[in-house]
Parts: sequence; C-alpha cells; structure tokens
Amino acid sequence: MKKITTARISQLLFLLLFLVLFVQTEYRGSDDVSVAVNSFFRADPLVLASYLLAAKAFTWLLFPAVLVLVFTLLLGRFFCGWLCPLGTILDLMTTRIKKTAPVAYLKGNLKYWLLFPLLGAALFNVNLAGLFDPIALLIRALTFFFYPLFGYAVRQGWVGLYRVMGDSRDYLAPGYAVLRDYILPFRETFYPLAFTSAFLFLFIIFLERYETRNWCRNLCPLGTLLGIVSRFSLFKRVPARLCADCRECATNCPTSFDRDILQKDECILCMECLLRCSNRRVKFRVAGFSAAAGPYLPERRLLLGGIVSGFVLSRAFRFRFPGLQERLLRPPGVTDEGVFLEKCVRCGECMKVCLKNALYPALHQAGVEGIFTPVVIPRLGYCEYNCTLCGQVCPTSAIPNLPVKEKKRAVIGKAVLDKNHCLPFAKKTNCIVCEEHCPIPQKAIRSELVEEFDTSGKRVQLKKPYVVDELCNGCGICENVCPLEGKSGIEVFAVKDRTPLKEVAAEGAREADLPYR
Repeated sequence: MKKITTARISQLLFLLLFLVLFVQTEYRGSDDVSVAVNSFFRADPLVLASYLLAAKAFTWLLFPAVLVLVFTLLLGRFFCGWLCPLGTILDLMTTRIKKTAPVAYLKGNLKYWLLFPLLGAALFNVNLAGLFDPIALLIRALTFFFYPLFGYAVRQGWVGLYRVMGDSRDYLAPGYAVLRDYILPFRETFYPLAFTSAFLFLFIIFLERYETRNWCRNLCPLGTLLGIVSRFSLFKRVPARLCADCRECATNCPTSFDRDILQKDECILCMECLLRCSNRRVKFRVAGFSAAAGPYLPERRLLLGGIVSGFVLSRAFRFRFPGLQERLLRPPGVTDEGVFLEKCVRCGECMKVCLKNALYPALHQAGVEGIFTPVVIPRLGYCEYNCTLCGQVCPTSAIPNLPVKEKKRAVIGKAVLDKNHCLPFAKKTNCIVCEEHCPIPQKAIRSELVEEFDTSGKRVQLKKPYVVDELCNGCGICENVCPLEGKSGIEVFAVKDRTPLKEVAAEGAREADLPYR
C-alpha cells in the first residue's frame, strides 16, 4: 500500500468530493440542484477541446477547463495524479491486482490513434469524445448500473429485514431515513446500456492486471491530451534519466520510465520517485518553457491520419434509420438536433435527475452518433411540467437551463391519437385519462361528445379525445398514463419545428412555487 502523501490526500479528497456531488446530483425535495457533479466536466479539457471543435464556439461554463490547461502548462499532468477520480480508483485497486507482463500492442501510438480521431470527428461536427472521456465513463457506470443496483439492494434489504426482525426493525428506522433522504437514489430506474457502461468501467480496472495505470498510460484520451500539453510545462524533474547506479525510479514510478528516460507526457506528478529516492537525488524545479526530451510520438502523419479518420467517422456515424426518427424525442429546450449532438458529452446526469423517469440513454434511435445521448421515452416516464432539473445539471448547456415559464412552452414533440388503439375509437368505450392528466392549463387534449353505435348496435354517447397541436408541448404524460398495455392509444412523435409555444398558450399556467410530489 502506498504511503499517505500530499498527492494521495488530494486524490482521496477529490474522490470524496466527486462522490458527494454525484449523490447530490439528484432530486432531494428541492426544485433546484445547487451543486452537481457537472463541475468535474466543466474542468475537463477534453470536453473543452471537443466542444470548441464541434460547436465552433466557446462557453464560459467550461472556463474551469481553461484553467486546468493553464496549470497543466505550468506544472505538468497534475490532473491525473491529484484530481482525477477514476485515476484514484485505479490507484486504490492496483495494489490488490496481481500483475502480469505489459501488453505490447497497447504501447506507443495507440493512445494518439484514439485521441486524434475523436478530435478529428469533432472538427467535422460529430462530438464522440464523451464516449471515452474518463469522467463520463465513470459517471455512466455509476448512474446506469452501480447506483441503481445499490439503491435496489438497500431497499430490498430493508424490506427483508422485517422478516428477520419484525417490528424491532423500527429501531433502525432513523438510520434508514438518513440513507433514503440523502444517499439513495430518489426512484428506482433500470437503464438500457447499463451492462455496457459497467463492462467498460470494469475493463479499465481489468487492465491493471497488466501494468499500473494501464488505461491512463496507453488509452485515456483526456490523459493523452494533458500529456501533450505537459511536455512544455515549466515544472521539471531532475535528473531526467534513471541513475546508472540505482534505477529505483523505474520500480517506484507508476507511469513514466519505460525507456530509461522520464516520459514527461506520462508523468502524473505523484512524487513517488521523490519520496522514495534513497540517495535524495530527485528534485522537481522550475526550469522554463521547453519541449520535453525524447521522441515526440505524435508525428505529422499520425496527426493527419487522425484527422482523416475523424472525417471518416463523422460521415459513417451520421447514418440513421428513417423509421426511428419519428420517436426521437429530446429533452425540453433542445430545438436543433445537430447543435445538441455537438455539445452533449453523454454524461448521463440529466437521466439521473429526471423526476419522472422520462430520460434514457439512446441505443439506436439517433444512430451510432447519438449513442448514450438522452432521449425521452414517454411510455416509461414523462417530462414533469414544472421541472427544470435536466437543464440545471447539463455541463455544456446542450440541454438549456430554462426558467420554468419558458420550459413549460418548450416543445419536445406532438401527441397523436391512434384510432386503432384508443378506446373511444377502437372499442367505443369512454376514456378521458389523457385529457385528465394533461398539465397544460387550457388542456392540449380535449374531448367532444358524440353519439355512435357500439359494437352491439346500441346507441351510446362517447367522449372522443382530440389534440390541440397549438397547445401540446409533447411532455408525454398522456402516453405514459394511457390504460392500455403495451402500445398506447396516444403517442408523442418528433416534429421538425420545435419552436417554443406562443406565450398565449401558457396564460394562466400555474407557477412552480411548490416542491414536486
């Protein structure tokens, strides 16, 4: 086990901060999320680089990432050794995993062949960096798999405890109340792609079998980007090579002495070499801006190859099945699909805070380009009329943080009645569930009274629903509450024009002055 050093204390504190923010990125009885784990994305230079290349614009939301780049240029790749929560988890796990020989094909240029195509694709307006960003990988694994599983296990354990302890379980109720109110997820949700997210995270840990920080050294695109910047940093280690009479640093260093000379772009400033140097020769000092010694692996042909690969990816991933587009519903406030995909980092935070389980990660609805991006699935949940949580936690404003009044007018899609399934049309049976639940004050779903003959030939009075398109915002509650099993009698479909509803459509709308229930 490693000694408790300043770097290790920093790692543990930032991991704790990450977990606290992750748990707090949840509905806890308030309409506002004051702090969220999106802070880590806003300090993520890979998110910044991909955003700049894809959106061709800058947002002040990502200014912390600019600061991280500046400090990397001054100090080196400190983020990986002092701040990164995934790196900390790997450091905590690696001493417990028996090592075998390093995998040769993971060495060398592979990490650049992952980074440059991602940046190249972003240059051509396809932002895929979030698929391999370490913060996004970790949050998706927690959000889609481990956190829901933890919540389900605790809740089922609490129920099962009654069978063992009976009413004596009530003595433990205060402790469970604390767990329920401050730690457990607000609601039970199981996501598609949960096993894929968990597999990617566990695969990164599995790589520790071959060498310490294998992911960080040979694959991580964020670490590779920071490594390129850190080659020109002011902060330098002396001596730059292994001492001929010692060579202890090769054993103590977790990342950087593969070729006898310090690989500055791989050094994570853990200071293990300084602390464990028996001869007290190792020092870190300010030595001015200059390129690091040793070969510079990302050659011109590799850079050009990355751009060409990015172009190919950006074209190949653009294909979508037309039949799936009719049900491609995005979160409220998203009016342009292309702009949304350029900004979205696929972090999953919007899905985690969605109050009524409306948001899920896309699998095939938006093509390969849109995998892991949030889509609204009304049959499983609906967009709460007064809720703005998804916009509050989005780190890049891919989902705009709208005021409640504007969010109510944001168009997700339009509801359409299926007369082959809707009960008043198909079965001549009265049903106005969708009208009753419609949250629009003037009712986007209304009914008209008509006289018809039922299936037995008897004259009956029916309330037949119809949709007022000018008022419908596509929240999906009508589809969600439809009493039919399986396919609903009313469904929300995507529309090309997602211009917000006119102000008149929201007249008399109730104010969001109460917590959600």
